[in-house]
Amino acid sequence: MRARDFKDAVFDQFARMAGAFGSPKRIELIDLLAQGERHVEALAREAGLTVANTSRHLQILKAARLVAARKDGLQVFYRLADEHVLHGYRALQRLAEARLAEIGRLVEDYFSNADGLEPMEPAELLRRARSREVVVIDVRPPEEYAAGHIAGALSVPLAQLERRLAKLPRGKRIVAYCRGPYCVLAAEAVRRLRTRGRDAVRLKDGYPEWRDAGLPVDLGHSPHRAKQS
Repeated sequence: MRARDFKDAVFDQFARMAGAFGSPKRIELIDLLAQGERHVEALAREAGLTVANTSRHLQILKAARLVAARKDGLQVFYRLADEHVLHGYRALQRLAEARLAEIGRLVEDYFSNADGLEPMEPAELLRRARSREVVVIDVRPPEEYAAGHIAGALSVPLAQLERRLAKLPRGKRIVAYCRGPYCVLAAEAVRRLRTRGRDAVRLKDGYPEWRDAGLPVDLGHSPHRAKQS
């Protein structure tokens, strides 16, 4: 193989990988799979896609070896292929944040209007949770909570927040978290809690960042019976 052919072939493979990231919906699917394994129907529901479109996007990601699949009965479950995929996704986020000012403006505009509060840093949450000063709620869907969650957090999916509100302790600050820095579920939960007179704030970032920082997590628990930290 000539040097030129070698370089063309290598950069072609790099472009193949970049192309797999070349769809907003495929990037969102990677973001969802960063929470844990999900079946196609759940991914379609969360991404606002048809099952057929979701399957097509997943096949492209699978062809690029970014996701892996397994079948359980009639359902197909997908997961990120390995930690390198998550690292690549995070690198894409950092590059976009550094080079595209629009991202900062979008984040500022949305979150300042959604809850208007500075999020809590992970180190502060860890300290306050250990001293039982706060109640931590996970507002993601139950299956994401079951795949892994912040140690001691209660599963309170956003759709169930109103009917579960009376069971949340009064007199303590409520800290809500969800999928990551661009997840809107926690901000919406905080807005609803504050309109009902509760002291609430969201966590900066989300469960994947907390987990990857080596902070305490629980795995495989029932959604309503989280272990206390």
